[in-house]
Amino acid sequence: MLAYLQTKEVRPMDCLLMRHGLAVETAEWSDLDDTRPLTDQGRKKVRQVAKGLAAMGLAPTHLFTSPLARARETATIVNAILCPSVTMALCNALEPGSTPQILTTFLRTLPDRSVVLCVGHEPLLGAMGGYLLSGQMSRNYPMKKAGVGLIHLPGPARAGEGRLHWWCTPTQLRALGQAKKDKDND
Repeated sequence: MLAYLQTKEVRPMDCLLMRHGLAVETAEWSDLDDTRPLTDQGRKKVRQVAKGLAAMGLAPTHLFTSPLARARETATIVNAILCPSVTMALCNALEPGSTPQILTTFLRTLPDRSVVLCVGHEPLLGAMGGYLLSGQMSRNYPMKKAGVGLIHLPGPARAGEGRLHWWCTPTQLRALGQAKKDKDND
């Protein structure tokens, strides 16, 4: 057998990138920015988005979140609805100020066939989308609060090798969750 075939690493992964939900405005918060929580409306919308993700049949095997309060709170809500058997873990590669290169290096440490949900912040998540899809850290993939994108990686996480499955706004995901609820009630 050719050495190339013996050493080729095949590690397909689905990577869900999710921005935290609507948080208390900075001007209204007197404590550290890291501790800013979601608003009541933000929590409600994140629950609805999580129901939309569940309606799509997604089954994350890993859930990582930025250590900041608003991302942790978002991840906790999604974890309870979408993947309660998965242990949520803090990930410094999702902090504001991190880079797509740092997050990509982290993703390469995960097992084959992982379905990874990463909850974090803009502009990192939009830049990560651009980096995985085009190899460039472009601003062509902005993400609304509680928005989610799904990128398939056919091998180890590398710049420019991802394939976009979808990039949804929270409104679209909430509508999916509502449609599922309506169908179940029929």
